[in-house]
Amino acid sequence: MVRVIEVKVLDGYRLQLAFNDGTRRVVDLANELSGPVFEPLQELSFFRQVRLDAELGTIVWPNGADIAPEALHAGFREEPGDPRHAAIG
Repeated sequence: MVRVIEVKVLDGYRLQLAFNDGTRRVVDLANELSGPVFEPLQELSFFRQVRLDAELGTIVWPNGADIAPEALHAGFREEPGDPRHAAIG
């Protein structure tokens, strides 16, 4: 089971993530924040309050929003070469 083990806030709505399988990925969530639970995250200062929930193995925000680690690991099924979701090293 894939789990997020580290999160670092970058610029804009970009996060650098590390996973328990050794994968590191930068994801840009700017276009992924739709729906009632994610609307508060459109405010950058709120988005930047992201934290790792070790029990869930993913990232969460104070309003209870979270994103499945599998979706983060897959980079939201980005198109090949999409720079918004680049794997690192």
